[in-house]
Amino acid sequence: MADFEIIIAGFGGQGILFTGKTLAYAGLVENRELSWLPSYGPEMRGGTANCNVILADSPIGSPIVERPNVLMVMNTPSLDKYESTVQPGGKIFVDSTLVSRKVERDDVEVYYIPATQTAADEGLAGLANMILLGAMLEKTDCIKEENTAAALHKVIPARKATLFDANMKAIELGRNLVK
Repeated sequence: MADFEIIIAGFGGQGILFTGKTLAYAGLVENRELSWLPSYGPEMRGGTANCNVILADSPIGSPIVERPNVLMVMNTPSLDKYESTVQPGGKIFVDSTLVSRKVERDDVEVYYIPATQTAADEGLAGLANMILLGAMLEKTDCIKEENTAAALHKVIPARKATLFDANMKAIELGRNLVK
């Protein structure tokens, strides 16, 4: 399996860190080498948030992703900040509901996913991050589809266990948007 160096970025409150944690737990389920490095501004909700996730087959030297081969952004400032760092041939996933500008590079694959609008239309408000994750999983195969549920069972807290089905539905919607 290939190595994936992923940056997930947006505003605090969009589920950026949760998305990264889901990927990291899926990596654990698959017995892969992994790193999950969350970062958020002091404002938390509404401030900046990003997460570095590395899924590898060999030991990881540093948890910091400087040249991602996958970028998922949920706001324009994140696209502005990270677009130039993506490796040529990498993949960029953009929440096109919240990011109005287009990616300026032509050496990367870009997927414009109306995640926030789709979440609202489907009664899944707050799960745009999972829709984008589904699209990313479909186009990268960074984790096996069957391990998504196991990862979600680990990261969804017991007090929110009722949200498992909604999260799975959002991931499947995202997968279907890019098939």
